Amino acid sequence: MKVLITGGCGFLGSNLAAEFIKKNHQIFIIDSLVREGSLDNLNWLYSLAKKDQITFLKADICNQEVIFKFFKKFSQFDFICHVAGQVAMTKSILNPRKDFETNLLGTFNILEFTRLLSPKAFIAYSSTNKVYGDLNSLGIIETDTRYKLKDFPNGLDENIPLDFSTPYGCSKGAADQYVRDWSRVFGLKTVVFRHSSIYGGRQFSSVDQGWIGWFCKKAVEQKIAFNENKEIIPFTISGTGKQVRDVLNAKDLVNLYCCAYNRKENISGEIFNIGGGYKNSLSLIELFAILEDKLSLSKLNYLRINRRQSDQDCFIANIKKAKNILGWEPKISYSEGIESMINWSKKIINDQTNEI
Repeated sequence: MKVLITGGCGFLGSNLAAEFIKKNHQIFIIDSLVREGSLDNLNWLYSLAKKDQITFLKADICNQEVIFKFFKKFSQFDFICHVAGQVAMTKSILNPRKDFETNLLGTFNILEFTRLLSPKAFIAYSSTNKVYGDLNSLGIIETDTRYKLKDFPNGLDENIPLDFSTPYGCSKGAADQYVRDWSRVFGLKTVVFRHSSIYGGRQFSSVDQGWIGWFCKKAVEQKIAFNENKEIIPFTISGTGKQVRDVLNAKDLVNLYCCAYNRKENISGEIFNIGGGYKNSLSLIELFAILEDKLSLSKLNYLRINRRQSDQDCFIANIKKAKNILGWEPKISYSEGIESMINWSKKIINDQTNEI
């Protein structure tokens, strides 16, 4: 099978690529290599692959001429995992044009060149829960450790009204609708996944994106400082720390994309809310308690700063539709996943220390 992965050297893309390499498929990757860790991920993928199993193009997907030539040269892909994009809400506010070009124009290029040059391909698009906006109209209950959805005990399904907010929400939401509509108007086989919070190996998190990985890394750094009797530098959190997301391990997400491909004839044009579900929901405060326990720390040292613009108090995906139609559900608990994330964070810190 010929598999094209846009953003194939990023967190989600590299996990997908590794799975398809293991299954002996031919892998095509487009990535601009601008994100931290992307070159490391590319080299890691080469170490897993057989000779000539990977075809790599260093390019931004908004570059129409370059992407067209790539499709024209290789084309006839079986599966296109479109996971490239600008992924940080904060960066979209600082540079909305770049966010628009990458997320919307880039997606349009992928759709059009698929339609013209690889029309039989199945496209899975990585969208976001941010297409639903701030969710301020929903009733929220505040407890000691988290916010809860008053009227949605099983989480939010795909019938929640769209309400794009921030440049990131606008660009991803518009692209989301383009992907859906290219199935209805032009007959492309597409599916849209509106993801909640994803974490796992090969993720080089930052303060702007990937909160599970970022706080795992900060906690490990504080544990190292404690063990070495050094000053413990506090990290910051935005808002109260009671914000809730349902977290999903990358291994479960890779399985989702495989399930979708296996059912591609029956799901074209569909949209799914995807996350870990209610049983894998966490607030920042609850995550910190887990990290303190697993790392034997009495208390993580952090400071509160202002709430982020357009942040959601609580988003938990109702994944019933994915269970019923795709036969998919998460297998990895947040406890198991956080344990592996701590180990991944230790590796990143060790590698960074050795580079100095």
